[in-house]
Amino acid sequence: MNLENLKSNMELYRFLSSFYGDNLSNFLECVVKKPKSAIRVNTLKISKDVLVKRLLDQGFVLKPVPFFEDAFIVDYAPTELGNTVEHFLGYYYVQSLSSLLPPVVLRPQPGEAVLDIASAPGSKTTQMAQMMKNRGVIVANDVDIKRIKALANNIDRMGVLNAIITIEQGHRFGKLYPGAFDRVLVDAPCSALGTLGKNFEVVKWWGREKIGRLMATQKGLILSGFDSLKPGGVMVYSTCTVTPEENEYIVNYLLQERENAEILDFELPGINLSSGVVEWDRFRFSDEIKKCKRIEPHLN
Repeated sequence: MNLENLKSNMELYRFLSSFYGDNLSNFLECVVKKPKSAIRVNTLKISKDVLVKRLLDQGFVLKPVPFFEDAFIVDYAPTELGNTVEHFLGYYYVQSLSSLLPPVVLRPQPGEAVLDIASAPGSKTTQMAQMMKNRGVIVANDVDIKRIKALANNIDRMGVLNAIITIEQGHRFGKLYPGAFDRVLVDAPCSALGTLGKNFEVVKWWGREKIGRLMATQKGLILSGFDSLKPGGVMVYSTCTVTPEENEYIVNYLLQERENAEILDFELPGINLSSGVVEWDRFRFSDEIKKCKRIEPHLN
């Protein structure tokens, strides 16, 4: 994709031009590249050392991921990653580097109660189960029955024993289960501008009306997720898009609606993190929003 392709949706082009300015070409150059292939070793079924040896013996070329010790970038694979015996047996999960990040930040612990409010197809749910050593409980929720099937298949293939699947509107959890969870992941549905390279359909439908509908969903999910937390609990809100309206605005909305909410600082080894945007268009957010973290493709 290039600027001419992007101009097929002038509303999107104007937004990205305004937001990125002189860096727009750098941003587009990065998002259109094929993402690096990565796998997460499923230590619920096999040790990292054993699987790595098996793959290296077959000719795979692997490079460690700095922020998650059980994941590897695949620089070369002799066959499709989804076509191996090891994949079929659930020894690894093919997972993008960006998908690995939210559970790493959330840091679920063995024995805890965790809510994954928009779980399907299950990459983050199965990663958290692994981090929890199959102890405690994960409520893996989604509303799309087709995606639920993929979630169930992945939970089974990866040998996850501490997850239950629910089909519920995410915005209802705060009322149904107030104060029930130690940790909550809200990986919210979004406009997916970070995936333009593999999802050009976004350019066709992106618009302010669609963003407004997504924002309504995101606001409901972040409040519901927060209200589901035990006192002192931790929630991660994440998206794969770049619009401040779906990111900083939503977190700022939470701070306004829940006075006891606070933003915690964190770092990710090997990742260049940018501070949250506090001014954009007609919006002026709390200075606390600077603690939010952006991961910009052209800066990593």
